Amino acid sequence: MKITIIGCGYVGLTTSVALAYIGHDVHCIDQNEQRIKALQNGEVPIHEMGVAELLDELHDRLSFGLWDSFDENSDVIVIAVGTPRKDNGDADLTYVETVAKEIGERLSGNSMPVIVNKSTVPIGSARRVESVVKYHLQNRDINMPVRVASAPEFLREGVALLDTFYPDRIVVGAADNTVINTLREMFAPILEQTFTPPEFLPRPDGYSLPAFITTTPASAELIKYAANTFLAMKISYINEVAGLAERVGADIKEVARGIGLDRRIGISYLNAGIGWGGSCFGKDVQALIHTAGQYEYEMPLSSATVQVNMRQREDIIKKLQSVLKVLRGSTIGLLGLSFKPGTDDLRDAPSITIASRLTELGAHVKAYDPVAVENCCRTHPELDIEYVNSTEALAAESDALVLVTEWKEFIRLSYAKLGELMRQKIIIDGRNILDGQALKKEGFNYIGVGV
Repeated sequence: MKITIIGCGYVGLTTSVALAYIGHDVHCIDQNEQRIKALQNGEVPIHEMGVAELLDELHDRLSFGLWDSFDENSDVIVIAVGTPRKDNGDADLTYVETVAKEIGERLSGNSMPVIVNKSTVPIGSARRVESVVKYHLQNRDINMPVRVASAPEFLREGVALLDTFYPDRIVVGAADNTVINTLREMFAPILEQTFTPPEFLPRPDGYSLPAFITTTPASAELIKYAANTFLAMKISYINEVAGLAERVGADIKEVARGIGLDRRIGISYLNAGIGWGGSCFGKDVQALIHTAGQYEYEMPLSSATVQVNMRQREDIIKKLQSVLKVLRGSTIGLLGLSFKPGTDDLRDAPSITIASRLTELGAHVKAYDPVAVENCCRTHPELDIEYVNSTEALAAESDALVLVTEWKEFIRLSYAKLGELMRQKIIIDGRNILDGQALKKEGFNYIGVGV
């Protein structure tokens, strides 16, 4: 099939690479000329496992260009642009509507591609895109059917290709069976797992074929918001219980395992810690709450999910205060900046909140991250952070370290060496991944979350 994807960000680029890999002819368009030139030269502007490797293999089926390279003779046009959060919590559809306008001004009526919303959008957005495209077609005296579907992505940054090739389900919201059948054909190699897996990304053991769920566009749009809100709520719930565990002397890791082995609950997303971040959870939960507010419907569980998550970040500050007493004049090292391992993404990252609060309280903040330092310098020039290039440099003359991002290299730290370099042997484990007993044997004051 011939597929055009609009947007070369995390979702658009990952989707483009995956669809090209399974055999489609894919052209990816972005208005950012610098990004397009980089991709045309084989340079990947994001840090996402496997994307660069596959990009090298797909020159014959994957291309990139600006809007002037748009080809209306596509079977499918996928909209995969950003929908940032507005101040009121609603999703900003400016980029989506701009793309819909461009499509409406560029289609000639000689072809009828299926238009797919893959961006995370509020309920009713498929209908909105359809109306915008129709309006601009009719302004040019073109009357043609406009077919818009919702096919939300369920990708985790850092393992987005894994989630694309081996999903739990693929959701398509459309009112037209022809549209559903077109998208079923597009996803067929994934639905049937007939493609040869990349060598570095083998098919998981025991993986079964994904479900293909067809529904209305409104239901598909709500599925995306509801799924992300539930996952965020699950993390906030275990973090709320972690606070109680600390007070009653329980171990939240044991509690999480004990409840997670119940099949009705499941062990995933029950890792207590510093809380969630990233471009999806916070934005999507707020958008769901905002949508409910438009109907004067309260969603207290969803609201509490956000409140608990923000409290986790402040709790890290309180833990530091409990051991250092006064933070002014102290040096605090942050192990990790990105909101999760496997990416350089800093959107809604806990590290940014923590660094800002520490600076406000008069602490000197140092930070080390394997991949996110450059992005942090570029996107947060206002932060007064000393960036270093190793864990040893981070530990040197620090009064405390805070593990923010659970990069694998942080699991293998040399506790003895770090202790020799630090002014005070204090570690706050914001992800509960370090060996607390080993740290204590080395003389560290080890503080986890809920343990």
